[in-house]
Amino acid sequence: MKRLLILTMLCLMTAVSWGQSVSALDQLKANPRKAYGNDYPYTQEDVQLTKAPRGYKAFYISHYARHGSRYFWSDHLYKDLDTLLTAAHQNHQLTDRGDTFYHQFMDIRDELMTGVTELTEVGWQQHQGIARTMFNRFPEVFKQGGDVLAISSLVGRCVISMSAFCQELVQCNPKLEIREQSSRFTLDGVVPTDRQNPARREFPRVHPRYEQHRDQFKHESTLRQDITARVFTSTEGLKGNARRIGGELLDLYTSLPSIGHEGLMDGIVSDEEIAADWEASNLGSYSWVFGPQYEMIPILEDIIAKADAVISGSVKRVADLRFGHDTCIGPLTVLMGINGADRDPEDPYEVKNCYQNWETCKASNIQLVFYRGKGGADDILVKCLLNGCEASLPVPTTTYPYYRWTDFRNFYQQRCASVK
Repeated sequence: MKRLLILTMLCLMTAVSWGQSVSALDQLKANPRKAYGNDYPYTQEDVQLTKAPRGYKAFYISHYARHGSRYFWSDHLYKDLDTLLTAAHQNHQLTDRGDTFYHQFMDIRDELMTGVTELTEVGWQQHQGIARTMFNRFPEVFKQGGDVLAISSLVGRCVISMSAFCQELVQCNPKLEIREQSSRFTLDGVVPTDRQNPARREFPRVHPRYEQHRDQFKHESTLRQDITARVFTSTEGLKGNARRIGGELLDLYTSLPSIGHEGLMDGIVSDEEIAADWEASNLGSYSWVFGPQYEMIPILEDIIAKADAVISGSVKRVADLRFGHDTCIGPLTVLMGINGADRDPEDPYEVKNCYQNWETCKASNIQLVFYRGKGGADDILVKCLLNGCEASLPVPTTTYPYYRWTDFRNFYQQRCASVK
């Protein structure tokens, strides 16, 4: 009877939590730019965090972050647009707005080609801001100084993101001793799928259940064709059809806030138009992050092992920081079931209620904050922040957003062990 009562309370708490949250579509109305999905540049929301239960103090933070804002991940976008616009200009196939855009694009073409894949000033500032916010929110973790280990992907934009974060922490408290490492030795804890990872393992890929019912999702859009028509009077003789060309124009547009060129495509596409198409694009994003979720098990194991070492006292650290990619933090969000991302609904219209692709934005981050009670190593609570906001986990608790570490560890160890 007591067990039934506890389960009933948990269900009610979950229902209240979901009922109080703002729906994805309402969030888009308030901020259409979130429709950029994983191209959305991180913005720290002004939220009030729940105070820890009486007698508990934060002492350790375990963190995973995507690199900050960057230029496009591959030079194919810039090369394709260069070829398209040049040919259309020579053949008089551009509208008046398209001709203006052609000259604007050519003015920054060399910068774009040079900057491919690299972190921008926006990305640097994002990680500085996240670090300072972490320090200010949890001063008891850092006020005495202490050791911090930061590990990164081998990719430059991740290394520089790590550097921005760590430099800001040291500015906050020069007593901190931070070791930064970008190495094949630590890839299993940050990008386990990297082919250079000597401990790389194979894990099964899975498909979300909604894909079996994708035909139930009714959505028709001419946005890509409309964008193309605003730039080109005709696409005859150009590489790609109107839909593909429009897709590349969209990719450029959603990257502009990250590279400091907002306004370049005013009059060609708007945030509100992209928001109207968001639910369909979010479905594709969910498949993309859902499939490789088990490949992130080594990261979750690394989180648990390092936390255990700190709690037992065998390692003296106040924080473990990890800097990687959307291809890791997105699936990790699903593996951990953060905010219900592991719910795997059959109804495609329900997907937006368990995962929103802007949560895997530039500089997106997961922070696990550990609190010690008076009972020592057996009295530890942990709280999860997703992009700076308190997040739910599929772990039973009566003190949301706080979870007992033993429950957290047991739950996720079982989840990892269940995957063959």
